[in-house]
Amino acid sequence: ASRPAAPRRSCPKRRRRRGLLGGGRPGGAGCNTELPTAVNITWSSINFKTILQWQPKPSGYFYTTSDTKKKCTLTTETECDVTDALRNVKETYTAHILSVQSTGMDNFEEPPFASSEKFTPYNQTVLGKPEIQHYTQDSKLNIVFQDPLTPYMFPNGSFQSIRDIFKHDLEYKLYYWKDQSSGKKDATTKSNTFEISVDNKNNYCFYIQAIIPSRRENRTGQESMVLCTSVGRTILDGMYLVNYVMLSLALQEKSALIFEYISYFLEV
Repeated sequence: ASRPAAPRRSCPKRRRRRGLLGGGRPGGAGCNTELPTAVNITWSSINFKTILQWQPKPSGYFYTTSDTKKKCTLTTETECDVTDALRNVKETYTAHILSVQSTGMDNFEEPPFASSEKFTPYNQTVLGKPEIQHYTQDSKLNIVFQDPLTPYMFPNGSFQSIRDIFKHDLEYKLYYWKDQSSGKKDATTKSNTFEISVDNKNNYCFYIQAIIPSRRENRTGQESMVLCTSVGRTILDGMYLVNYVMLSLALQEKSALIFEYISYFLEV
């Protein structure tokens, strides 16, 4: 989710050297007010992969937006991957982006900075697309899908899914409709499967979205790929195609014979 922030150009009155992401605000005895500060600060986050972005591109100075791990320090880029610094996903963070002239900055003079809006990953990260693994249709439409993965890992090296983080807060909604029809129906599950009663004489199209009902915003996630079943279609359509081709050839052959007969009588 990208949320614009109204930057605050600040020259703190007190020195307080702490992490600039989710920690204390920087401070200093002086302040270089000549350097421009960052504007249009946004958080872009999908499945807890979070990028902090801002403008403008610096010229003759650098940006620093670091936590205790000193991430994105003295950079000329206008974005910073802060995923690792936001592992406590239920905590609320504020980023401070400093405009820095050089590495030789006087310790007694702190640079100007801009602050982002607050960001809570658990409430604001966008839910990514579920991956549909398998589906079948007879009298029921059966769908098996996989949770989107996050950048965070378990101790054994496997990636955590959004279900590992959201647990019982996570639901999925299925939207389905008869092929070539606009009337949609929906169903909800807390598992990774759907089993829906359908008309086995019709083909159906569908997609899935993750949902966090407890959220106030960003409740629904990105839509999966739209897929359609093909019950009875493959064989029948193949037979129809063969018959159509044979009929076309027969008509062409008959037309050729008729043309020969007409030409013969005209010659006579």
